[in-house]
Amino acid sequence: MSLNADDVRKAALSFPETTEKIAWSMPTFRVAGKMFATLPEDETSFAVRCPKLERDELVLAEPEKFWIADHEASFAWIRVRIARLDDADELRTILYDSWQQAAPSRLLSSLEETGS
Repeated sequence: MSLNADDVRKAALSFPETTEKIAWSMPTFRVAGKMFATLPEDETSFAVRCPKLERDELVLAEPEKFWIADHEASFAWIRVRIARLDDADELRTILYDSWQQAAPSRLLSSLEETGS
């Protein structure tokens, strides 16, 4: 089963308080108003938040899966090629990591309390 943009959308919207909003003519996904993922251009990849050090390590380790768009180079974001993901679990893990970076502390605290 190969993943596609619909799988990205479904996974992103499964996280608490996530909304989808069109910005820059593309779908963006936000938690409490803060963007944590986008589906740019032709929807063969998606972009997520990623600390710059980790981002550089990912690109070096798996350049066929991860890359940095020129216009995002100065920001802590990374692109992920959907077709190169191992499975839906990897997709969800990548999106969840980005969601956690954008989510407000009150939301993260409530998840820790419930064990989600």
